[in-house]
Amino acid sequence: MNKTAIFPGSFDPITLGHVSVIKRAIPLFDRIIVGIGVNSEKRSMFTPEQRKTWIAEIFLNETKVVVEVFSGLTVDFCREKGAGYILRGLRTAADFEFERSIGQVNKKLYPEIDTLFLLTEPEYTPVSSSIVREVLRYGGDVSKMVPKEVLRDIQK
Repeated sequence: MNKTAIFPGSFDPITLGHVSVIKRAIPLFDRIIVGIGVNSEKRSMFTPEQRKTWIAEIFLNETKVVVEVFSGLTVDFCREKGAGYILRGLRTAADFEFERSIGQVNKKLYPEIDTLFLLTEPEYTPVSSSIVREVLRYGGDVSKMVPKEVLRDIQK
């Protein structure tokens, strides 16, 4: 049985916490599709193409990880890709409550899907893409929050 997981998110930008979740999930799945969700209502700091480039570069030598951009419902993307799992990282109890609700709705919309949660490693608990964007807006140091591939490009 093919075990394909979708790890959906905006990844605007990808953080070290995201990278940690993906790396720890690799042994659990045959394939992980990092799905960059595009929401026309949301204003992004980085283009979907830039985010895709970063993620592809980070996981260049990992054949199980692929990156795709999608729009619409995550469960529709899962169905299209033949994925049986949605992978989510949890930083806090508030994340759990939010993600649990979404996972239950996704199960109603697509009964074949299961959502799996991985806890964020403690050092990444306070890190989110939103916080990284805010620190960047004010010229702060994000070197301990984002991968070197992201840091290299934002420092240009």
